[in-house]
Amino acid sequence: MNIENKEKELREADVLQDAEGGGPAGAAVSEALEEHRLTPAELEQLKAQAAKASENWEQMLRVAADFENFKKRAARERQEISKYANESLLQKLIPVLDNFDMALAAAGSAQTNTLQSMQAGINMIYQQLRSVLAEAGLEEIDATNKTFDPNLHEAVSQQESAEIQEGKVLQQLRKGYKFRERLLRPAGVVVARKPADQA
Repeated sequence: MNIENKEKELREADVLQDAEGGGPAGAAVSEALEEHRLTPAELEQLKAQAAKASENWEQMLRVAADFENFKKRAARERQEISKYANESLLQKLIPVLDNFDMALAAAGSAQTNTLQSMQAGINMIYQQLRSVLAEAGLEEIDATNKTFDPNLHEAVSQQESAEIQEGKVLQQLRKGYKFRERLLRPAGVVVARKPADQA
């Protein structure tokens, strides 16, 4: 029987109340507690458990410190990634800049170049730039002759049209772009509506 059970028995017999008052029951309580002193084996077991608890506590503190260090390192890595996220895109755009430099230099010595060859050179640079941006995930939104979609298009105005069905894009004024599935800029469009005489 353990100490808690013995105390419960004494409490039930109202012995503890007398003991608090210092009556003869106090001796009985002391005797009951004396009776339940720890044996050397139990004392050793408690010491071993205390040592194990202390070891577990130290291990938990080490794990907590390691976790804090990991969080700090992960935060630094995230900052590095966001800081240099566009590095590969910029490396691909550098040749486009080089070609623009060459085109501008050629425009400076216009006596050797014709307007047609200048246009061809600028068109090549434009196609190169579009290719690099498409490879990076930029997608052009083509709104021409499509049904107006407020998720992709921005209606700049409406215009009456007998040829184009109402609610369709009559004219695209500005191109729209998506980055992968995310909209960067809606296409600016003119939307067709029925002529007033047909309404």
